[in-house]
Amino acid sequence: MSIPALPSELATLQPRTPVLIAGPTGCGKSALAMRIAQEYGGVIINADAIQVYETFRYLTARPSLQDEALVPHKLYGHISHTYPYSVGQWLREIAPLFESTERPIVVGGTGLYFRALTQGLADIPAIKPNLVAQSERLLEKSGHQALADQLDAATQARIDLNNPMRVQRAWQVLHSTGRSLAAWQDETPPPIVALADTVPIVFDVGRDWINARIKRRFNQMLTDGALQEVQDLLPHWSANLPCAKAIGAPQLTAYLRDEISLDTAKYLGTIATQQFAKRQRTWFRSKMADWHQYSPDAAILPGD
Repeated sequence: MSIPALPSELATLQPRTPVLIAGPTGCGKSALAMRIAQEYGGVIINADAIQVYETFRYLTARPSLQDEALVPHKLYGHISHTYPYSVGQWLREIAPLFESTERPIVVGGTGLYFRALTQGLADIPAIKPNLVAQSERLLEKSGHQALADQLDAATQARIDLNNPMRVQRAWQVLHSTGRSLAAWQDETPPPIVALADTVPIVFDVGRDWINARIKRRFNQMLTDGALQEVQDLLPHWSANLPCAKAIGAPQLTAYLRDEISLDTAKYLGTIATQQFAKRQRTWFRSKMADWHQYSPDAAILPGD
């Protein structure tokens, strides 16, 4: 496998300057982070909402044990599969790392994490457990549109109404705190780091290039052990588990329950991943136009 070329913006990288690496799933972010860490030093910090869960190393393409032995990695696989993780908790965990780490190299595909890191996040109180459970029941019974219809106009205008997780979170905030998500956001505190004080890199890749990589990677994940990971979780499987949002998990679960064939599971999992990558690319191009655009060559790079 080829080693990714370094972005030209790193030629003048200063000591301790954080590097931020965003991009769609399957584009090679982790490989680039590894090379930067090995050449310039630093600690790789996860900015992927699903890679925080301990359950799925292979299915979520977390860094390998070999990579973790070579370079320090933080905030990967440290959360129980039953725990509802949030961007607020991620910010609380990453804040001290920015104080203690020689060079944070933050890498992932969750755009909201990067936005919160560099623009700040409203200090919303913890959601009441009974409302979390109520939102799960409503989501399962009526779908996320039913939750979206209860939101105020300002919040509806700010969030992705096609994203069930975002809609559910906004509904929880409104009913748990009595204030809308938009109202909380209007009181956002200063960010942990300003974008101008980092080297922000976002992968800019074509549809055919990323789709081909995703197809190859999904097959490789199965070979490496993703199917066994899903098998191990099967006795405790629920679509409401936080880790169940891992792309491919529902499809492989359906195969293991003899509901579909393995070929169908692979096909559906690949398509779901490609659709997710498309949404990520659209979000990054819209929200990260001021980041350094990185276009890797056609080589098959390791990692996510």
